[in-house]
Amino acid sequence: MSDVTDAAAHLFAHGPAVPAMVLASVAALIATAGFRTRRSRRHGPAPPAEDTGARPPAAGRPAGSGPTGTEPAGTEPAGTEPRGTGPSRNGSALWRMRTTVRDAPGSLAVLCAALADRRIDILSLQTHPLAEGTVDEFLLRAPGELSGAELADVVTTAGGARTWTERADAHDLVDAPTRVLALAARTALDAAELPLALRQLLGRCTIRSLPAGTSAEAATTGAVPPEGAFEDTVLRLRAPEGGVISVERPHLPFTPAEFARARALVELDARLGPRIPRGRDVLTLPEGSDITVRRVDTRDVPAAKAMHERCSARTLGLRYHGPVGDADRYLNHLLSPRFGRTLAVQTASGRIVGLGHLLWDGDETEVALLVEDAWQRRGIGGELLGRLVALAAEAGCESVYAVTQASNTGMVAAMRGLGLPLDYRIEEGILVVTARLDPSARSAARPARGERVGRE
Repeated sequence: MSDVTDAAAHLFAHGPAVPAMVLASVAALIATAGFRTRRSRRHGPAPPAEDTGARPPAAGRPAGSGPTGTEPAGTEPAGTEPRGTGPSRNGSALWRMRTTVRDAPGSLAVLCAALADRRIDILSLQTHPLAEGTVDEFLLRAPGELSGAELADVVTTAGGARTWTERADAHDLVDAPTRVLALAARTALDAAELPLALRQLLGRCTIRSLPAGTSAEAATTGAVPPEGAFEDTVLRLRAPEGGVISVERPHLPFTPAEFARARALVELDARLGPRIPRGRDVLTLPEGSDITVRRVDTRDVPAAKAMHERCSARTLGLRYHGPVGDADRYLNHLLSPRFGRTLAVQTASGRIVGLGHLLWDGDETEVALLVEDAWQRRGIGGELLGRLVALAAEAGCESVYAVTQASNTGMVAAMRGLGLPLDYRIEEGILVVTARLDPSARSAARPARGERVGRE
């Protein structure tokens, strides 16, 4: 349990002051995760009116999902590669599996015996009691030649129903209490971590944030009690800043235990209030000027608006692709940690002269830059972009994309300067440049190009 100890130490040694009642939220996360006994591309610049930009699930069935559709549970669409590391040493592979069994003495024993008969090792087991039956969640090590469909057939024959399988990797070997405590620590340190933490907590899902005051939020909030609600594959919670957080996972219904974990994580975020990491880097640009790079949020909107006023209409037009007069109204969305992360460059006098945004967009991630005219072509854009890509890689993003005009040579040059594989495409006259962050390429991303002279 050394990981648990380390995560706890990180939370209390480096996080903000934690009120006593916050400990209840963390305890709830650990308790629900530890229950193991078995009786045991939105490409427009404007803030979305209804959600975070998360795209609905693709028309095709997700890899490894079940049991709906015409394919057998546990199968994967042809031509796709399963998630995970593939066969491990000794020709084995890791699998995550959920199945529903009858709530009767001996039902789990029959299932375990069937798995053992096929030389399938049970590495961990969590149970999710329901009104009728129990959902058992397994982490398995199975012979490498065993397919998802064959694994599902073994379970079905042994009495399992509504079976779902997915290839796992080494990260899934971390036990549930350690994992949720680490997620709580990350959320406590940074409000922008909440959507990512929920996604890691609940698996492959679509998270939408419905801001207070929108038509969708008004229609949804009345149906969501203060403590939240879930039904089948949709989970809804009241957002800490107002509005509603909606989580959809079409391929796998939520359980009461998962709902309790998600609610505890959101309650922790709400009790801690607005927060961002306090660290900042002081750098010297190639031309000799000292700048500071730091995280910002909605509390910095006035300073960002002041920078807008110093930018030319052309610079604002290249960034926002719309009427320049609308630029200010995007800032509350862009600087909100609920939708991503924002880095600012400021001078020695404290004036913000550059903004870089990393925006969650479903399975994709958008990067965007704005540098004040007088500070362009000094390396600020490349500095911000490198750091944003490093943040995206750290968050596990597979790619980042930038939306710009072909005439924006500065943005194109900054993307090329990443040293990552790039794809270019034109959508309705707008250039979209995508950088792929596959494991071999992530190490090529350079988070800092200026010379660091100190850290505050």
